[in-house]
Amino acid sequence: MKAAVLHEVNQPLMIEDVSVPNPGPREVLIRTRVAGLCHSDLHFMEGLYPHPLPAVLGHESAGVVEKVGSDVTYVKPGDHVVTCLSVFCGTCDNCTTGRTVLCTDTTVKMLPGQSNRLSWAREEKLHQFLNLSSFAEQMLVHENAIVKIRKDMPLELAALIGCGVITGYGAVVNTAKVQAGETVAVIGCGGVGMAAINGAAIAGAGRIIAIDTNPAKLQLATKLGATDIVDPARGDVVQQVRELTGGGVHHSFEVLGRKETAEQSFAMLAAGGTATIVGMIPFGQKIELHGFDFLRERRIQGSSMGSNHFRVDMPRLVEFYMRGKLHLEDWISAKLKLSEINEGFANMKAGKTLRSVIMFDA
Repeated sequence: MKAAVLHEVNQPLMIEDVSVPNPGPREVLIRTRVAGLCHSDLHFMEGLYPHPLPAVLGHESAGVVEKVGSDVTYVKPGDHVVTCLSVFCGTCDNCTTGRTVLCTDTTVKMLPGQSNRLSWAREEKLHQFLNLSSFAEQMLVHENAIVKIRKDMPLELAALIGCGVITGYGAVVNTAKVQAGETVAVIGCGGVGMAAINGAAIAGAGRIIAIDTNPAKLQLATKLGATDIVDPARGDVVQQVRELTGGGVHHSFEVLGRKETAEQSFAMLAAGGTATIVGMIPFGQKIELHGFDFLRERRIQGSSMGSNHFRVDMPRLVEFYMRGKLHLEDWISAKLKLSEINEGFANMKAGKTLRSVIMFDA
């Protein structure tokens, strides 16, 4: 099969010939139909987060099951599936207490970069990325890394649910547990930020403030549920939010992965408010907060993949789309071939796109 391989950080992905074996007892071979270009991939491409190289990147995808291992009972050939990097063992303490997104055994049994699922003619080892590697025509994954979906759901839209949508929506609904009528601010209106805005609207938030410097993204945010928009170019973001709300928001969501915006998310909270950090702040970087603010019971927390229970959450998101509550069509800026993947990431970095997807049937 053809796959996009990252050999070195800050270098283009190379389209290579790669092989996968037949599925093991609990593995599933998927024909990749769609793979989204996610900012998280870019973080690894730029070396902001470490990963063994060379590797086939990609983790936001949807496809059709081709083969299943001898012990697989969850899916069969022909099923439509969405992948998720939140692969779970089902037996550790976190899994058995309902926090599968924080599964501890995946770091032992399925450590990214330690799989032998991919091979090629070169001598060096080829690493699988986040147990998925979806920038490839096929994926060989553990059965606990996929969820079945209804076949009338368009796969190019279903792929978005696999990372960007579940991360943003889940941060609002699962991690922060936003209640009807509460005020919300979302810093950054990329794919994940849009999902947080749409999720806040579904949750019934009373006021949703979208914060971004891109006028086109702010306009789309209003379509997805934002009641107010804030452009950082027009002045201090925290002050603008405090003026709009008369003192601050109940919930803020930082989805850019930057030190300064993480600090702003905490500063714009009302007393008793919660800041949820969704963005991937560069590895090793620290943030600074005013200690006094904690005296008014302001909180800051992280969110991993939207605290998802993906086999429950993703089918529900599909239903939200089918009922017109989740506006996925508006998110796709470009449909690309695998050979155009580097151009897609260049446009992402330049802020020209909301979400680009690789269409493997194109």
